[in-house]
Amino acid sequence: MIIRHMRKPGSPRPVDPVDRAHLTGVTRPSPPIHRYAPSAHLADLVERYWIPVWSLLEPSTQSTLQHPVCLVVVSNTYARLYGVVRGRSSVTLEGDGWAVGTMFTPAAGRLLLGRSVATVTDTHLDLAEVASLDADVLVEEIRTAMAADPRDPAAHAAAIAAVERQLAAYVPVDEPGLLINEVVAWLRDHPEVTRVAELAEHVGLSERSLQRLVEQRVGMSPKWLIQRRRLHDAVEGLKRGEVSLADMAARLGYADQAHFTHDFRTVTGMTPGEYLGDQPRP
Repeated sequence: MIIRHMRKPGSPRPVDPVDRAHLTGVTRPSPPIHRYAPSAHLADLVERYWIPVWSLLEPSTQSTLQHPVCLVVVSNTYARLYGVVRGRSSVTLEGDGWAVGTMFTPAAGRLLLGRSVATVTDTHLDLAEVASLDADVLVEEIRTAMAADPRDPAAHAAAIAAVERQLAAYVPVDEPGLLINEVVAWLRDHPEVTRVAELAEHVGLSERSLQRLVEQRVGMSPKWLIQRRRLHDAVEGLKRGEVSLADMAARLGYADQAHFTHDFRTVTGMTPGEYLGDQPRP
């Protein structure tokens, strides 16, 4: 379920709710998620904000194939910076709660950490460990904003404004940051690209230089970027109801359906057919 709101002056702009990363289905429902674009001056640093709000009688595990970016999440119970997770990432929601999430661009993680993002691959830090942020102030401002009604767009606007006040110090983004943003964006928009050499050629780097850039800014390899893009494309296609898995495998550049099924199952824990069968029907 996606909630859209009319924009008031000074409020964040809602964004397209399609999410290729979220492994939802009939048996894996998502709580309402409000998604907003960043202010224009932070577009090279922030991809979007997402704010889930839930009230559950039973625990619900949410699984994602994370985008190649760092995340900051402040909830009613914790505040963390997440590095990129190479496999599937999951979180279990319980009772009543909310979270204010910032999905950064690939450029941002190193700027926030002051070191290679590879140091936080497959893990997270308590936000207080991120010295570049005033975590105490940020968490207090977000929780104060969300306290009265976490479903209120005005609360979302106030929480996002608190994040953006602290992020303003990180723009303009450095040249390597702009380059890694271009690498990931171009790869996302060119599903026909399946070889690291093609990606390196587009950005004018040697494969070794591209490897260093991706490791420093994303914490992964260029080959991983291509595989993650393929899996995101697969999730999007399965959510649309594409039923020919052989055609999908060919479209994604796999040698055959068996290799596609192996990759998908290894990372998500289910076959493409199982995931397709769990999607809602029109």
